[in-house]
Amino acid sequence: MKRNILVTGGAGFIGSALVWKLTEDQSNFVVVVDNLLTGHQDNIPIATRKNIIFIKEDINNIKEISDIFARYSFDYVFHYAAIVGVQRTLANPILVLNDIIGIRNILSLSKNTGVKRVFYSSSSEVYGEPVELPQNELTTPLNSRLPYAIVKNVGEAYFKSYKREFDMDYTIFRFFNTYGPAQSREFVISKFIARALRNEDITIYGDGSQTRTFCYIDDNIIATTNSFDHDLFINDVVNIGSDVEISILELAKKVIDLTNSKSELVFLPPLVEGDMSRRNPDATKMKKLLNQPMMDLETGISKLLEKSFYLLDGR
Repeated sequence: MKRNILVTGGAGFIGSALVWKLTEDQSNFVVVVDNLLTGHQDNIPIATRKNIIFIKEDINNIKEISDIFARYSFDYVFHYAAIVGVQRTLANPILVLNDIIGIRNILSLSKNTGVKRVFYSSSSEVYGEPVELPQNELTTPLNSRLPYAIVKNVGEAYFKSYKREFDMDYTIFRFFNTYGPAQSREFVISKFIARALRNEDITIYGDGSQTRTFCYIDDNIIATTNSFDHDLFINDVVNIGSDVEISILELAKKVIDLTNSKSELVFLPPLVEGDMSRRNPDATKMKKLLNQPMMDLETGISKLLEKSFYLLDGR
C-alpha cells in the first residue's frame, strides 16, 4: 500500500537519515520540506531515488505549507523541523519561539487533511536539570527553562491536546544526543573528532565532569521507523537514546585515543546556561523498539572515522 509521507526538517542530520531509510521502501513516497537554515539538500537522495521530492519552504509560512498538504494528501507526517544547536538557540530566542507557529501549522493541517499519525522530534532538553535518574518519560518532572526546551515542551502539550480534542494520533520522540555522518561540527562528537583529526586543541567547558549518553544514528532510525512500521507507542512518549553515561572529559580522551591524535585538552569557563550536568534516559521503550543491542560508543566513533571526510568538508 502506497504511503505519502511528509518529513519536515528532512535535510537536517536526523531528518535526512530518516528520509534515506523511508525511501528504501518503494511503497513510500516522501516529501521533504526544509528551509535549509541548518540542513543541506545534498543530505537527501534526490538524485538516486524516484520516490522523493524536495521543497525548500519554511513550515511557519501557513500559505505555502497549506498548498503542500493540499497537493500531496499525506498519510503520515514526521515533524522534525526546528532551530537546533545550543549557541544558535541561545543567541536567537525569538527565532526559536517561532517554531511554535510551525508546530501549530503542522497539527492543524494534519487534522484537517486526514493524516493518520504525526511523529514529533522532541528533546531531552525538556527534562532540564535532572531530578531523577534515569530520566523516565512519565515520572521525571519537566523543568526546562531555555527557549529551545520550552518550545519542545509546548510542542508536546500541543500534540497531546490535539489528541484529546480532535483524536489526532501522535508519537513523541525525545531525542538524547545522537551522532553520526552528516552531523554538523557544532555538536560535541563531530567537533571533537574534527579537531582531533587536525591535531588541534579540544576545548571543554568547565571541568568536563558533565555527562551525556550518545546514540549512533542507525539505532535512532531503526527505533523510530519500527515505531512507524509496526504501530508501536501510539499516543505515547519515547526516549530515543543510549543509557550508557560518559563524562565529556572521558569522551574527549576517548576521541584522542581512537584517532591517535596529538590534540591537547583546553579547559574554558563553564557555560552560563545550556550545559546541563547530566543526561541519562530510561531506555526501556527504546530497547523494545530497537530489538537488538545498541551500538557501543567506540564502535560508533570508529564507524564515523571511516567517513571522516565529512568532518573536514567545512560544514
